Amino acid sequence: MSMHVHVFVFLTLAIFSATPSMSQSQTAASCNGIFVSYVYTGGERLPPNVSDATQQPYRFESRLTVLNNGLQELKSWKVFVGFQHSEWLVSASNAVLADGTSLPGAVGNGTVLSGSTVRDLKTAVATAGDLTQMQVQVDMVGSLLGVAPPSVPMPRSVNLTNDGFVCGQPFGEGSNETHVCCTSDPSSRTNTSTEEEFLPREKGDLSITYDIIRTYDSNYWAEVTIANNNPLGRLDNWRLSWDWQNDEFIYTTKGAYPLKVDSSDCVFGSQGNFYKELDFSNVLNCERRPTIVDLPPSRFNDSELGHIPFCCRNGTILPPTMDPSMSASRFQMQVFKMPPNLNRSTLAPPHNWEIKGTLNPHYECGNPIRVSPTQSPDPTHSPSNKSSIATWQVVCNITNTNRETRKCCVSFSAYYNESVVPCNTCACGCPSNPERTCSATSQAMLLPPEALLVPFENRTQKAVSWAEIKHLPVPNPMPCGDNCGVSINWHVATDYRKGWTARVTLFNWGETSFADWFAAVEMDKAAKGFEEVYSFNGSLLKSVENTIFVQGKEGLNFLVAETDGSNPRKDPRVPGKQQSVISFTKKETPGINVAGGDGFPSKVFFNGEECSLPSVLPSSVARTEVSLPTMMFFLILLSIFFMS
Repeated sequence: MSMHVHVFVFLTLAIFSATPSMSQSQTAASCNGIFVSYVYTGGERLPPNVSDATQQPYRFESRLTVLNNGLQELKSWKVFVGFQHSEWLVSASNAVLADGTSLPGAVGNGTVLSGSTVRDLKTAVATAGDLTQMQVQVDMVGSLLGVAPPSVPMPRSVNLTNDGFVCGQPFGEGSNETHVCCTSDPSSRTNTSTEEEFLPREKGDLSITYDIIRTYDSNYWAEVTIANNNPLGRLDNWRLSWDWQNDEFIYTTKGAYPLKVDSSDCVFGSQGNFYKELDFSNVLNCERRPTIVDLPPSRFNDSELGHIPFCCRNGTILPPTMDPSMSASRFQMQVFKMPPNLNRSTLAPPHNWEIKGTLNPHYECGNPIRVSPTQSPDPTHSPSNKSSIATWQVVCNITNTNRETRKCCVSFSAYYNESVVPCNTCACGCPSNPERTCSATSQAMLLPPEALLVPFENRTQKAVSWAEIKHLPVPNPMPCGDNCGVSINWHVATDYRKGWTARVTLFNWGETSFADWFAAVEMDKAAKGFEEVYSFNGSLLKSVENTIFVQGKEGLNFLVAETDGSNPRKDPRVPGKQQSVISFTKKETPGINVAGGDGFPSKVFFNGEECSLPSVLPSSVARTEVSLPTMMFFLILLSIFFMS
């Protein structure tokens, strides 16, 4: 073989090995699973120009590719992209953020992307190698900090996050591409078999199902059900929002109503141009992100708006532990579609779901996943079940709330100490006004028991006088109040050989009364000894460890708002108040030290909201437990001694 032939062969091999598309194609072809690649395609400097190079913003463009080379269909693909340069993602074609948040959004700690228009990836066998059904490509545009071209801001990792898959070691191609091959994990057990058409329903604190119950070429009827699954979760005056993906609009509703009734966006938009014969004065809402609210109970029997099971409760959804029949809410709506989706079978749910309420935990909702159609009893043929046409599920979970966002607090007191440990300073936040003359960091001052009955602004003199009596320091400036709408006092009332009791008092300092209130008390060492709540309904929960659940009895389940005193000119306002004694036995909790701290809760919830607890407990001296008869005997002896 001549020298020229050797050179030609060498150059040919070099050219093909240096071609990125050929290299990527060969790598994808060698993956007998899910091939995931991330390619940085370009970027440029963005204003403003800053002196600190690490804070200089840059634009980036990239492409994520997910290709199914396996033997089973990939349902609802999800890919983690490990962004690490303070990235801000502005847009992503064919994908949404899996945690349900909207774009633009911060993704600098990494994010999970899931499919929007293309959710499921079929196999080559099922499609004869049709890449449009096997593959999805996500073109991303965003900004980042501190990585100037020609340096390439690559993520630290990319991998498939669907259950039942294991990913190998990522490989790089040059400086701007990384890829990984993920295959089925034989040791992983999932709830989905390869024969199932839909994903299994997921569990969460709150579940929202979006059922298509009737469909036509230009519109469909959807039934939305909000189900509370958390034993301590609750929603009051719920507001449900989402984003339409294809310019849909709400024509009419039953069981709920849009917060804003306005069709102007349709009249002056593409909807008005297309539906020229439609009377838009009857259209309820044309917002891209509508907000739906519940109707009052008086609307339940309304022939036009009511007659929907679980509707019309003023937005109240109780925990299933309290009342299963009140733990769900439902409404229906007629949704009009836009081209090119004008056929009966083209159906897509909205995205970016969000649900809020008053005095409730904060929920984060995921993206809708396609699940098996909902089966419900057929009202016209009682032995039969009626199936929805299509169903999607959105799962929302309670997130940890910050100290500043809490709305209730707890004070501690005990029979062995005359002082009350009040709610923490700024337990529910502090005013930010510059005229504030109180300290947001000083520890709350100990109080006499009667001070709990008056508003915080009227406690100053009592707190100062009590400090003088007990020889306690008085901070300057004085500590700020707790600023909580609801406060709960936990008082250890008695402690004897066979048992002990506590008294719980609820105070409502707000202007809103609470119907069907409930509270939950977590007691790590004492809960197993729970016996009875005397003025409330109470039980030891099985679904939440070491937690006692209490609620008002029928006729006493209304915690009224704060009211004026008997003489408004001189008397302070009076809080709404509910009180009961809780008894415990020591038979199930041997070795419990009630006075040493075991008699106080580790967590307290009011209407689903976790309350702020004091950082200290009432102090106690060493005590010797005695039985109740022995205590009475000593009291009799003492009285005889004084009479002699």
